[in-house]
Amino acid sequence: MMRELWDGRLKNAVFLYCGIYTVITILNSVLFLMEGVRDDPSGNWHEITRAVIVLLGVIAYEMAVHLPVRNVFARILLTYIPTILLVFVLVWASGFLDPLAESAYRDAAINYTGFYILIAIVAVVKDIRAQKE
Repeated sequence: MMRELWDGRLKNAVFLYCGIYTVITILNSVLFLMEGVRDDPSGNWHEITRAVIVLLGVIAYEMAVHLPVRNVFARILLTYIPTILLVFVLVWASGFLDPLAESAYRDAAINYTGFYILIAIVAVVKDIRAQKE
C-alpha cells in the first residue's frame, strides 16, 4: 500500500518540492550576496514561510494535473483560487510572529502567481500530450 502510494504520486511530488525549494533558496541567497548582504535579514521564519509556500505550490501542481475535471483551464482556476487564499492566510498569520513588510502581500501574490503560471503551463502541456495519445 505505502509502496504504491510512494511510486504513484508521492515520490514525484517530494522530489519536485525538494528541487524547487533548493533552487529558490539558492537564488535568494545569491541575490542577497549580490546586494552585499551576508545574512538573510528575515531569518528562520522567512525560511519556514518559503517552505510552506513552496509546499502549497506543489500541492497546487498535483491538483492541477490530477483533479478529475476535464477542462484544464477550470482545473487551473479551481486550484489557483484556494491556494492563493492559503498563501494570503499564511502571510497574515506570519505577521503574528514578525512584523510584515509593507509589500508582503504584493510580494507573496507576485511570487506565487509567477510560480503558479509555470505550474499552469506544465498542466496544459501535459493535458495536450494526454489528448494526443
